[in-house]
Amino acid sequence: MNGAAGGDCSDRFCPYELAWVDNPGESGLTHQYAECAGKGLCNRVRGTCECFPGYEGSACQRQSCPNECSGHGSCEFMSELTYGIVYNEYHDASSTTLSGLGVGGKSFDNYHWDANRARACVCDGGWWGIDCTMRMCPYGNDIMDVIPGFDESSNSGLYGHGNEVAQVQRITLYDNSEPKDNSNFAGQTFAIRFTSKTNETFVTQPISWSTVDTTLATYIEDSLMKLPNKVIDDVDVTVDLTGTGVVIDITFVGNAVQGKQHLVEVLVDECLEGCHPRISGLSNILTFPGVTSLSSVEIQTVGSHNSYECGRRGKCDFSTGLCSCFAGFTGEACSIMTALV
Repeated sequence: MNGAAGGDCSDRFCPYELAWVDNPGESGLTHQYAECAGKGLCNRVRGTCECFPGYEGSACQRQSCPNECSGHGSCEFMSELTYGIVYNEYHDASSTTLSGLGVGGKSFDNYHWDANRARACVCDGGWWGIDCTMRMCPYGNDIMDVIPGFDESSNSGLYGHGNEVAQVQRITLYDNSEPKDNSNFAGQTFAIRFTSKTNETFVTQPISWSTVDTTLATYIEDSLMKLPNKVIDDVDVTVDLTGTGVVIDITFVGNAVQGKQHLVEVLVDECLEGCHPRISGLSNILTFPGVTSLSSVEIQTVGSHNSYECGRRGKCDFSTGLCSCFAGFTGEACSIMTALV
């Protein structure tokens, strides 16, 4: 708004925006236009808003993030926030209304009045908290926990070392081109993205599609094991055929990947010049909605391990991201017993 105010027209107006909080009008409508959005004071000399803490912009029209996310995250509008960490946290593999593969959390169309005004920190991998100042600690199995199948009344069933069942994730890929025998995948390359329990993402090197046999399984297994920081310390991969589909089972047998893990995401889109990883993609893959044989990633075996911060046998030092284990326990996630207590 332009112009001046005051008895001698020497006072400047300040920008107007939708008010964050205001009284309803005669018709009951709220969030009417207000000077400095009702969250700042107008400097009548300069005609600029002096926003209250937590608000910013020429008219105080958007929220600021606490401590600017401390350099360990990004300040995002509410319309940019997603549900879930990985695609498959919201995708039901039995559904025919969504693509069976994808990357990242799900975004929604947000029509709320503050969708592009209210903001929050989205923390980088390894960090959390309202301002992303706290480090995340390793997750691991509670070595003292009773695993499913144990009957305490009869003192029988699965319990302790040697009887645990690892989580198995199943990738099912269908060929959408004739002949639907998976031969169209030959010579193409794809990649797999893995997100750790501390929300750090890692992408494999390009995986070359070979004959559906132990060779392809070895390619996939080696690529997952080569991810940095030993984020996957041990994994078994098998590849098999089922009808017109290819079934890839990934069994997380390592100590670092015990318990429920984020489902992997298969990168099947072409990614060439200047892109990482550089892959041709699986151009013939079937991910179209409205079909019964939909390429997907789902949990085949839930697994009997659990996954707790510091293995539930220690406390997390949020300043360092290291676990302080209770007496009798040790290890990165306090999942190793040193003595009977």
